[in-house]
Amino acid sequence: MYGRSIKEWSKLAQWFTEHKVFSHNVRWLIQVPRLYSMYKASGLVENFAGMMKNLFDPLFEVTLEPSKDPALHYTLQQLVGFDCVDDESKPERATDRSIIDLPAEKWNHAENPPYSYYLYYLHVNLATLNDLRARRGMNTFEFRPHAGEAGDASHLASSFMLADKINHGITLNKHAALQYMFYLAQIGIAMSPMSNNALFLRLEKNPFPLYFKRGLNVSLSTDDPLQFHHTHEPLLEEYNLAAQFYKLSRCDLCEIARNSVLQSGFEDSMKAYWLGPGLFKGINDCARSNLPNIRFAFRRDTLVAELVLIAHGCDK
Repeated sequence: MYGRSIKEWSKLAQWFTEHKVFSHNVRWLIQVPRLYSMYKASGLVENFAGMMKNLFDPLFEVTLEPSKDPALHYTLQQLVGFDCVDDESKPERATDRSIIDLPAEKWNHAENPPYSYYLYYLHVNLATLNDLRARRGMNTFEFRPHAGEAGDASHLASSFMLADKINHGITLNKHAALQYMFYLAQIGIAMSPMSNNALFLRLEKNPFPLYFKRGLNVSLSTDDPLQFHHTHEPLLEEYNLAAQFYKLSRCDLCEIARNSVLQSGFEDSMKAYWLGPGLFKGINDCARSNLPNIRFAFRRDTLVAELVLIAHGCDK
């Protein structure tokens, strides 16, 4: 969804329902490209608030009155989250606080707002929308932006504060303090070594195996299968490559797969079906996950020890 027009959501919903794009095995994310400057130059929006209005007003309206657009109401039930995406390596204009603090309706500059500006307004709108939908017994959405694929530390800091999970996160390897915070909070990081290899970072330099060994909550994902993969099973390609290149054991692969289920947008009931009824009580069902209890206990006890250490340090 681009935010160029107020009619985008209705067009997507009509296409979604007309072609019956529904499966019990699939949940969907919406990507929001950070392309405000293009829409401003084309005269499609007057300011950044106009882009946010196009993105979110139809969602608030159909949440309040589902009968107003039944196709969109149905489509939203299949969505689990929102992504924010663009080339993070693009240079951002250095701006002072007087510009950064401008409200969205006053951001009428020709240039794109910074990454953190996008994340803030997307997060605020999603949080408000989720609160409304939860009160009405409807499904809610996570915020899972592309973060740390390139760019500076502010991208990761913004996503740490505002996102539920992130995609990529390879630049966390340059910022030890932020990496440690992501570990303590166990924020999900969906990583795509094959995509990174093509665009930003060679396989041998990818921090995925290091993150995994340190206990960060990492999973494997495909990013753009039509660009970077060669078979009808792109996710299996990622697992096969990671297993061979990073010398992962079967136990490692089972743990990564378990992380993937936990990070996914499927309902809790389905996660419990796949990983065991005691999942949300902190119990590992090795018959379901194929993850040995000793590995599960090691990860849990190590994290608890770190949290205790931090708590005691804060008390002094």
